[in-house]
Amino acid sequence: MKQSLALAIRQQLAMTPQLQQAIRLMRLSSQDLAVEIREAIETNPMLESEEEPERDADGAEVNDWGDESPAEAPEAAAADQWEDDDGTDIAFEPADNTAIPPELPVDTRWEDLYQPSAYALSTPQRDHFEAPARAAESLTDHLLWQLNVLPVLERDRMIGAAIVEAIDADGMLRPGGAAGRHGCLQEIAAALDLRPPVECAEVAAMLKLVQQFEPAGVGARDLRECLLLQLAQAPAEAPHQGAAQTILQHGFDALAAGDRAALARRSRLSQDAVDGGVALIQSLNPRPGTEFGDFACEYIEPDVYARKEAGRWVVELNAAAAPGVRINPLYACLVRRGDTSRDNAFLRDNLEEARSFVTSLHHRNETLLKVATQIVAHQQAFLERGAEAMRPLVLADIAAAAELHESTVSRLTTSKYMHTPQGVFELKYFFSSHVGASDGGEVSSTAIRALIRKLVGQENPQKPLSDSRITAMLGERNIEVARRTVAKYRESLAIPSSSHRKRLA
Repeated sequence: MKQSLALAIRQQLAMTPQLQQAIRLMRLSSQDLAVEIREAIETNPMLESEEEPERDADGAEVNDWGDESPAEAPEAAAADQWEDDDGTDIAFEPADNTAIPPELPVDTRWEDLYQPSAYALSTPQRDHFEAPARAAESLTDHLLWQLNVLPVLERDRMIGAAIVEAIDADGMLRPGGAAGRHGCLQEIAAALDLRPPVECAEVAAMLKLVQQFEPAGVGARDLRECLLLQLAQAPAEAPHQGAAQTILQHGFDALAAGDRAALARRSRLSQDAVDGGVALIQSLNPRPGTEFGDFACEYIEPDVYARKEAGRWVVELNAAAAPGVRINPLYACLVRRGDTSRDNAFLRDNLEEARSFVTSLHHRNETLLKVATQIVAHQQAFLERGAEAMRPLVLADIAAAAELHESTVSRLTTSKYMHTPQGVFELKYFFSSHVGASDGGEVSSTAIRALIRKLVGQENPQKPLSDSRITAMLGERNIEVARRTVAKYRESLAIPSSSHRKRLA
């Protein structure tokens, strides 16, 4: 074989560090992007936030008051002159002999209006205003605090602590892998390494003690026991308390099915007593543990806003979700060409990294705006009429319209949110598969789910719609979908079957 040299031209995509950085920034959410920008500003002296004030070559802050500082200019303007109602200028010159005393006389005293008292300092309202400053107390900490103040033996305290640790966030006693009410006690007893070994009777005794803690209903092993514990701790004068206990003990299954007639037969109560008992049960909390814990509501800050102005849809980026960053001109001027010193090399390397970061950030924002604009163009019917008007859309459609790769669109639509007149949605929400229609068109699966939810919401509770009936009603709207597909969509919406939705009068 003879060896020879040849020239050839070919295109090849190289994963340079700049390209890797651009791809990584596209995948980040707004919260992660803010953290990335903050870390870049802290580690690179060439970068600064656009919120910081601009400075000149000498490092002095640039302002709009000329040579005067921002603090001196308004005061000087206010001390010069005032303007009367008729437009004439009135000079203001304080008299030299007008000395302001340290304390001016007043007509009333603070004590005359607000009387301090011990109750005012210890009232629960005062703790309520201080509560946001404190960390939220978890349910486990609250139960352990009640357990530690009880005068019990150390062995019983350890058993009680094991019971508290087995209580989940809802306040129910559900150890992992336990089967049945007695299985919970056996599992807790087996988990305790004490001498002599712990028996189920000891765990049951401590469980009764824990079930008397606050909040009412905590430590129950099922929903019925939880409701009965709350009724036992309710005031004795609560109306229909006895009827509610009878319903839970003898007619819990009929209560779950909503059959008031069966409740009256099994509990041997009048219809009025059944109605009153059911109303009292419905006022109880099936999840008493949710009152505790750090359940602070986290609001989603949209990355893009879509609104209609003058008959056309406008899409813009949220400046707060994409904080601006720029190159510090003062430090950039310190870089000198031809200087091979160590300090200059450090500045030059950081300047190149800063330019690459700013370029990648601008490219991310521009591409995100381009993708969001194409989504709005495809889903205008949804923005105007809601989920029932959602059109089928896949990543390839947006990639072709925006002249991007599908992987780029996938990265930009992950963990990014859009604020619309219909609410705040993740960009992935606007993509859905399609189902064929009898007229030859296509219907989005999101629109079908919205129609199923609407039909179920309008049904008669005594005669709920079956999956076959929903399929037929969708067929009347030219939507050809199988019954098993309707069942799958219904389950994805957390809608129970028709037999479980049935409510009897």
